[in-house]
Amino acid sequence: MRTVLVTGAARGIGRAIASDLASDHAVAITHNATAPDALLQDHPDIHAIRADLSDPDTPPRIIDAVIAKFGRLDVIVNNAGAIEMDDGAAHLNHTVNVAAPMALLTAALPHLGAGATVINISSVNATLPAKGAAAYSASKAALNLWTRAMAKELGPRGIRVNAVAPGAIERAESPRPPELVRAFADMTALGRIGMPEDIAKVVRFLASEAAGFITGEIITVSGGYRL
Repeated sequence: MRTVLVTGAARGIGRAIASDLASDHAVAITHNATAPDALLQDHPDIHAIRADLSDPDTPPRIIDAVIAKFGRLDVIVNNAGAIEMDDGAAHLNHTVNVAAPMALLTAALPHLGAGATVINISSVNATLPAKGAAAYSASKAALNLWTRAMAKELGPRGIRVNAVAPGAIERAESPRPPELVRAFADMTALGRIGMPEDIAKVVRFLASEAAGFITGEIITVSGGYRL
């Protein structure tokens, strides 16, 4: 059974990804401020690791914990992310969204063989920057470029690296006001905002052998946002 690590999986997109993959993968997750109680109630075999990805010493500890538990690692889903506005702790956008995935991959590489895959959760804001969130948008653009660069670097080893760029996604744990949902839906070709499961389905595909000839791609999953 393949082993997958999903960062930031206590809620939202990360929770949906971990829940979906748990049906046929050994799953480890990281969580920080939010406890993954609901996820673990549904999937008690998931291995939960509390970790603060803004701490540069954390990524190697995460990988060590996964290998100690499962003895292997095949898929990394870099979902954990910071969304800090420019007038807040904007530096955390780079630390969590770019530096942490880089450090995780560096620590994981000795354990990744041919057929392994890395999936980064980016954002449409990488190419459609959000007002007041320049640092966040720039961090996702950097993540996209790093995705492509690592696909080139690791391709000869048979390791694939891709990213998924969600559009507006509903958050069951902290729903958006109805008027904001409507505004997003009005800018989306399919007339609705996305659900975490919409992203999880694409991640499952990218993690599978069906996507074996796909690498270096940024797959937008937005329902046609701002076409």
